[in-house]
Amino acid sequence: MTADTVPAQVLDNGRKMPDHPAYYVKRGGAWHPTTWRQYAAEVRSAGKSLMALGLNPSDRVNILGFNRPEWAIMDVGAMAVGGVPAGIYTTNSPSECQYIVAHSEAPIVLLEDHSQWAKINEVRHQLPDLRHVVMMKDAEPVDDELVMSWDEFMAKGSDIADADFDARLNALEGDDLATFIYTSGTTGPPKAVMLTHENVSWTPAQVIEPFGINASDRIVSYLPLSHIAEQSFTIAAAARAGYSVYYAESIDALAENLKEVEPTIFFAVPRVWERFYAGVTAQLGHATGAKAKIADWARGVGRKVSDVRNRGGEPTGMLAAQYKLASALVFSKVKPALGLGKVRVAASGAAPLATEIKEFFSGLDIIIWEVYGQSEDSGPTSFNLPGRTKFSGVGPAYPNVDVRIADDGEILVRGKNVFKGYFKDEAATKETLVDGWLYSGDLGEFDSDGFLSITGRKKDIIITAGGKNVAPKNLEGGLKIHPLISEVVVIGDRRKYLSCLVTLDDEAAAGFLAQHDLEGPAHESTAIHAEIQAAVDRLNADFARVEQIKKFAILPRQLSIEGGELTPTLKVKRNKVAEHFAAEIDAMYVD
Repeated sequence: MTADTVPAQVLDNGRKMPDHPAYYVKRGGAWHPTTWRQYAAEVRSAGKSLMALGLNPSDRVNILGFNRPEWAIMDVGAMAVGGVPAGIYTTNSPSECQYIVAHSEAPIVLLEDHSQWAKINEVRHQLPDLRHVVMMKDAEPVDDELVMSWDEFMAKGSDIADADFDARLNALEGDDLATFIYTSGTTGPPKAVMLTHENVSWTPAQVIEPFGINASDRIVSYLPLSHIAEQSFTIAAAARAGYSVYYAESIDALAENLKEVEPTIFFAVPRVWERFYAGVTAQLGHATGAKAKIADWARGVGRKVSDVRNRGGEPTGMLAAQYKLASALVFSKVKPALGLGKVRVAASGAAPLATEIKEFFSGLDIIIWEVYGQSEDSGPTSFNLPGRTKFSGVGPAYPNVDVRIADDGEILVRGKNVFKGYFKDEAATKETLVDGWLYSGDLGEFDSDGFLSITGRKKDIIITAGGKNVAPKNLEGGLKIHPLISEVVVIGDRRKYLSCLVTLDDEAAAGFLAQHDLEGPAHESTAIHAEIQAAVDRLNADFARVEQIKKFAILPRQLSIEGGELTPTLKVKRNKVAEHFAAEIDAMYVD
């Protein structure tokens, strides 16, 4: 009997819904579909070609490129024949790519284009296990004995019998390795999270029914496929539910692609929701008179309706009538402008999303269900669900998963979503997995209704010179809600008091300067400084004196992946921020 794996589901969809679109790509200004029958055939061909190239069960295959059908085909094809795909972030440097390819001992690497080949070529002498490089479709030809085109690769398996492929597929078991997810490396070299076939297949299955997800849904794939969240939505959940995936042309084209596709499912990291929030609030700020009053009224109705739905109900009576009118006057115009006119499932994860932003979008008839978790538990630890949602936290425990709080406040997780361990790192595995429980490293608490809130991360806890333990998360989140601010990093470990570094939203800052007829660099503006100071003062009013921010510095540039201060998933590397902006930090403590 074939195990219930992602590749088995893809091939099964090819039989059960052969003519239903599995994915779309945009060419010549139009979206072109590929059916599940065709997708299943592509997966089979890729798997057979990997076998022809000598890929053995448990061998790794690296994938380096933006979201493309070839990414998923290689990923699922490798899993189907017992291989273990391992994605690499497109923003990784040559040395970072070398680390992952060498660490995973991958004999085969799939690359998007010539720029990614240049990275691998630069470090190839440090990759003793690498035997083949495959380029995605339409990539510039590479004249090198190591490299083959996509078409050449897909033809390699023509002499491999289907029965041999099926034997590999049928030999898979739930506890076998399915994929490596390399952590983003906020505190050191990336670790390879080993996920099993049961992990990646069972986990999305738990929420497909509660959210009513089915083959008629559609998503836009745009976040890094190296991340467990995007893999879950683009590959695993799509295989389970049979819905269609539209591959975004690029990050820059996302806004346009969303309007064209109008996805019914949309997952975004907080930075995306924050940019949507900034754009909508700016537009609403231009409304005056009757338009402004109607918009405010409609948002009030939206929040009331969302409150009812979050508790499992539906609006009735007068509220239902008001909702219908608000939809016609406001929601039906604002939501399509974002590309979210048809969205049924809107989710946020990978980092905390401010409660104010969730409440704001609820006023526009968009409920954002926040998910919390990590690669080590296949993505989710907790998830707000339809009819059981609170914007103040990250939801109840994920369905059929045990979550508890240790004596020191650490969040512990146990279930079929918990990983097998770290590849080549027994010490870290023993520290993280204890008696079947995943020690998350995050601090949290449950309320009386069983909803989880994250209070901080153990490694991020600031201990001031006075011995006070402070979790920076709430302070940073409280400031980031300000439209002028793009990022906040609280400082204070072994210091007399707390301070913070602030970066400005370029667009909002430019608009502020123009509105007030001001010139010069935004980070040097006394008016902007006063605005940030006022925000800090408001925030401090909600915290004890020892937890208040005494000083701040506005940085002259954004934190960036290229600068080394952000991971590819836009998490802050605090040690790098402290190192790169040591002068600005020291200046806040000179007296």
